[in-house]
Order: sequence, then structure tokens, then C-alpha cells
Amino acid sequence: MDTRISLITLGVADVVRARAFYERLGWKASGASQAEVTFFQAGGMALGLFSRASLAEDAHMKDSGAGFGGITLAQNVGSEEAVDQLLEEARRAGATILKPAQRVFWGGYSGYFADPDGHPWEVAYNPGFKLEADGSLRLPE
Repeated sequence: MDTRISLITLGVADVVRARAFYERLGWKASGASQAEVTFFQAGGMALGLFSRASLAEDAHMKDSGAGFGGITLAQNVGSEEAVDQLLEEARRAGATILKPAQRVFWGGYSGYFADPDGHPWEVAYNPGFKLEADGSLRLPE
């Protein structure tokens, strides 16, 4: 398994309010941002802001406060096949598959697994996000 984090998504109560806060701190929203989700470049990684309820639903988790902490970690890969392979590697390593890989509403392909402590990870192929040669993620300007 290639050890890296590509994208950290924070589940927030109000995406507009959260985006304004981060922009006040000097973060610049990417052109990939939309009304429902905001992305910021963070070095070779990205930070996403998404509705907490929508994020829990996307990961097939309950937003009960106990099981879902309002955050997912993500690793972006270069193909649908790589998503399938990484999810299988995680399963073999002891992860629980939360959401099998599938084509998703934003035009990519992704699935989720939980590590042994229940932390959710998304494994995603997003044709709109560029992966550099070193595997770092570059958001559209």
C-alpha cells in the first residue's frame, strides 16, 4: 500500500460558513469547489469541507456522534482499478469495507473502508483532480 493522504474532508454544519472562515484565514478555494463542497490546496494534499450529514451518508455511516466523527481521510489514485486494488489491500489488512467501490455522482469512482479503530477512509479516482508523479494531489486552479 502506498502510504499517503491525498484529501482530508471535514464534515461541517454549514459549508458556506466554514468556507468563509477558512478564506478569512487565508485559504484560497479551488475552482473545483461547488455550493455543496469546498476544496483547498494544502501543499501536496487537499482539504475538503462537506456537509456533515452528507459526508456520513456518502460513507454509509450514521451521524450519531459516537461512530462517525465528522471527518474522513482519503487517498486518490490514478484509476478505477487502483481503487479496487487498494480497497482489497485494506480489507486484507483488517479494514472493514463501508462502501464498496462504485461510480459516484461527481463523476469519479470511490469506496470507503474503516481502519480497526473505525476511522473512515475514502479511496477515490477523480478524473478532475491531477495526481503528480510523486502521487501528490493538485486541485484545479
